[in-house]
Parts: sequence; C-alpha cells; structure tokens
Amino acid sequence: MIDQAKRETLRREIAACRICRDAPAGGPEHRLPHEPRPVAVISARARILIAGQAPGLRVHESGLPFDDASGDRLRSWLGVDRASFYDRSRFAIVPMGFCFPGYDDKGADLPPRRECAPFWRQRVIAAMPQIELVLVIGQYAQAWHMADEKRGNMTETVRAWRASLLSGRSPAVLPLPHPSWRNSGWLKRNSWFEEELLPVLQERVKMLLS
Repeated sequence: MIDQAKRETLRREIAACRICRDAPAGGPEHRLPHEPRPVAVISARARILIAGQAPGLRVHESGLPFDDASGDRLRSWLGVDRASFYDRSRFAIVPMGFCFPGYDDKGADLPPRRECAPFWRQRVIAAMPQIELVLVIGQYAQAWHMADEKRGNMTETVRAWRASLLSGRSPAVLPLPHPSWRNSGWLKRNSWFEEELLPVLQERVKMLLS
C-alpha cells in the first residue's frame, strides 16, 4: 500500500518530467515543439481510472485533462457533470502520454510519446490499488492495458466489451473509442455502442461513485 507522502512525491516527479523534451531530434522520437506540461490526475480514493491517449493542445494550455469537446462527449458517455469529473476522489485520469505530442503533417495529434508509458505507467498504476474499473480509451491505451484481450483493431476490441468487462480480472476493464469529433462517423456506423454499451457504462459509473 502506497502512503500519501509517496503519492505526492510521485505527482511532483511527474510534473517535473522532461524525458520527451530531451529525446533525440529527428525520426519518430522528435523533440517536442513546446515545453512539456505533464497532465495526469492521481488519486488515493477514486475507484475509476480513465486511461486515455495523450493531451491535446487545449489541455496542454489549460492543464485540465479532457478540457475540450472530447471531454464534453466523454462526460456525456459517463453520465457525469464537470464537477464530478474533476473531483479527484471520484476519477483518476492518466493518459498513456502525459504531454501534448504535437501535430503530424496533416494537422492531427501525434501518438502518445513512446518514452512515457515505459517510464511511468507501472509506478502510477501501483500507486492506486483502490481502482476497480479502468476505462481504456483508444488503441494505444488498449494495447497496454488489455494485452491478450485486445482484438485486431479498435472496433473489434470495443465490440467485445462484454468479454472484457466480465472477464473477472481486477480491476475490471472496459474499452472505449476516443470521444474525439473525428470518431463521429464511427459512432453513427456503430449504433450498438450507444444503445448497448453506454447504458452499462453509466450504470457501472453510478454504482462506483455512490
């Protein structure tokens, strides 16, 4: 069991992390186009962990995870308001990469930095043994958290959500697509997500927050 002093030390170390800033220039591990601003919410009490991808530009600027339209959609999926979402006693929020990775040539967010998860993730997860449900958002988080449960692609992984949620593992894991506007077409093509998965998600969240 990790004590509060060690958890606070971990938060300070994450805030001071600069490993991606100091990565070699060029190739897939290019230097960040800005000073790092790690964004992660570690909790001693939350029973739900949101495992996302990496902060976007707006989150980089505000320091609040999911402080954008994607966050609005995610909160709608969960059935919670902003106050509950940002209550550290209710939700822990730890992306695969703590810093905004910049944009690719097409203007889309780059993947989470490769340095981050191997360096930090095991330690962060170990600091929150009380977590009972991990909401695994997007392919990078699913690849890390779901191991052999991950299917051929994101759609197949999310479609098999019942097997993941009811597998008996602890904490329980529920895969989700990223709530980005870029996935609006996916949501229209996969109506089962809102019709079948979301009611179960909202009921599980309600139970864990009560």
